[in-house]
Amino acid sequence: QVQFVESGGGLVQPGGSLRLSCAATGSIFSISSMGWFRQAPGKQRNFVAAILSGGSTDYADSVKGRFTVSRDSAKNTLYLQMNSLKPEDTAIYYCNSRLGSYKWGQGTQVTVSS
Repeated sequence: QVQFVESGGGLVQPGGSLRLSCAATGSIFSISSMGWFRQAPGKQRNFVAAILSGGSTDYADSVKGRFTVSRDSAKNTLYLQMNSLKPEDTAIYYCNSRLGSYKWGQGTQVTVSS
């Protein structure tokens, strides 16, 4: 059973940066594609970024050029480096397989505000 614990969120000013981490219990090595998702208040959860086992990445148009996803399979950890943050990036951020096949964790709150 794989479970995810997200961390690294916080309050940041527009233009700032944050690095999110997702620690997995159980091996994520066998999960070929891992992803980050986010849910803003009153909205559905949406895809943000994904990384495949070969290292290729995919991003939502809204974050391309600003966010970078990476993984450390040895540490069972997924990362999301977020730069040039905007108020519209405010949301709870979650990790899961690219298809969202596993139980969702608690997420980590990211608030971008001056």
